Amino acid sequence: MSALPLSSAALLKSAADRVRSARPELADGLDLSSTQALRAVRAGLHGRPAPADEALAVVVIGRLDLPRWVGETCAFALALAPGRREAWRRSFTRTVYLAGSPSNLRERFAFDHVAGDDSMAWAGPAPGTETATLRRLLKTFEAAHELTAQRPATVTVPGRPGARTPVHRELYIATARVSVTAALVHVNHLLAEAVLDGLIGPGDRLTLRFVPRLTGLGARLAVLRVDTDVHRPDELQAYAGLTTEV
Repeated sequence: MSALPLSSAALLKSAADRVRSARPELADGLDLSSTQALRAVRAGLHGRPAPADEALAVVVIGRLDLPRWVGETCAFALALAPGRREAWRRSFTRTVYLAGSPSNLRERFAFDHVAGDDSMAWAGPAPGTETATLRRLLKTFEAAHELTAQRPATVTVPGRPGARTPVHRELYIATARVSVTAALVHVNHLLAEAVLDGLIGPGDRLTLRFVPRLTGLGARLAVLRVDTDVHRPDELQAYAGLTTEV
């Protein structure tokens, strides 16, 4: 994939391509030509009846360590069977974040992936009915404070590389006026979809770099996580970016 300059047109293209990739059967009938049109499309998709194969993932967070969470998120996505991958992608890798202790829940709920230190656990992706009891039991994970800049940290994606040669990429994460909860949402979508697209594999190294904004980096970005700028709703913002191989 070629590098993406962070122009308004590139941000719009990235956001529109995500819709086309997740729901290609709808792409020809959608107006994705502007930020306003894209916002209307998203609202319309949310207003449609849920597709039969809609799937969501649930993450239970007991202790949040962001580098560990990045690695475990990739491991969870990599382990998914093809049918679950397709359903989750069609559901825009929808994920719900809950606060709770996985070790206290494992006897009652069957998780699909659990971090080695029991700090976090994943269920799904599956129809919402399969995790309804878990979601009713626990409160939403909330961390409204702004994500603070941290030192770079390199994470090795769990798993055996196999025939694929591991690569090293940098993961840039925007922090300015971005809450911890929002950062989890944005980075989760980027990582999950990068795994499903084959950009991230077992044994890859991801160096996390925290920056106020992704503009003016000079890095060659292969994929972006783009969403509406919450402070300027008629504009788009890049919240996370994964570079080409470094």
